Amino acid sequence: MPVDIRARVLSNAHLSPDYNVLSLAAPEIAATCQPGQFVMVKPGRGTDPLLRRPFSVFEVLRDTAGVPTGITILSKRIGVTTNLLHQAAEGDLIDCLGPLGQPFALVDPPAEAWMVAGGVGLAPFATVLEALNAKGTPATLFYGARSAADLFYLDWFRDRGARLALATEDGSVGDKGRITIPLERELTAATGKAVTLYACGPEPMLEAVSNLATRYGRRCEVSVERIMGCGMGGCYSCVVPLKDGKGGHHFVRSCINGPVFDGAEIVWE
Repeated sequence: MPVDIRARVLSNAHLSPDYNVLSLAAPEIAATCQPGQFVMVKPGRGTDPLLRRPFSVFEVLRDTAGVPTGITILSKRIGVTTNLLHQAAEGDLIDCLGPLGQPFALVDPPAEAWMVAGGVGLAPFATVLEALNAKGTPATLFYGARSAADLFYLDWFRDRGARLALATEDGSVGDKGRITIPLERELTAATGKAVTLYACGPEPMLEAVSNLATRYGRRCEVSVERIMGCGMGGCYSCVVPLKDGKGGHHFVRSCINGPVFDGAEIVWE
């Protein structure tokens, strides 16, 4: 069950003028969080912002004995909430509700897990990699962004055994263009290999990755990004259209039924 706490800011690491990683003391959430779940957060005590906003749990923090003590969230400054999170100082209190949502269903070895991230869509994959390592499942991170300056935590993923495949729109690192370029190249070469895809990022990227997975006969789970008012299914602001098996579709709430879905089941709009 999710818990609603006022989490104390432990640290605020600025990765760039717009990106930051906020560490929160939240042992109650960290203890039960699974890869792909999220929290609803609200900084400050006023009415702007009025509602909480969803953020994937980036890392689960642990003490020297391995006991979960907190979480981190990866944020990009684009609005009121993310600006406040970017400015948060050690000791500040952040309203934090979680963990929420359905997690990724991670494969066991000898199958491989390919994580596909676009920009801030990197957020769920630190906990995913940690869980894959615990299983012994080989992992690859396909990570795309506008430029090399927008790619973060590369050494963190390398140091934990992930193979990296990168793409940037300006060609400053890896393939020039979308992350689907190296992904399709490797799918083409992976004949006979058991691979499951896990993707998070802008919806056009999720659709493209899902379509590639279908074309190459692979399962693809996607974590969708939806505006949420409550995170617990009460406001119906985060609906996602899913195929109904009869040529039509029905709507489900991503905060309850997701944010992780089988990409082949989504009706992409």
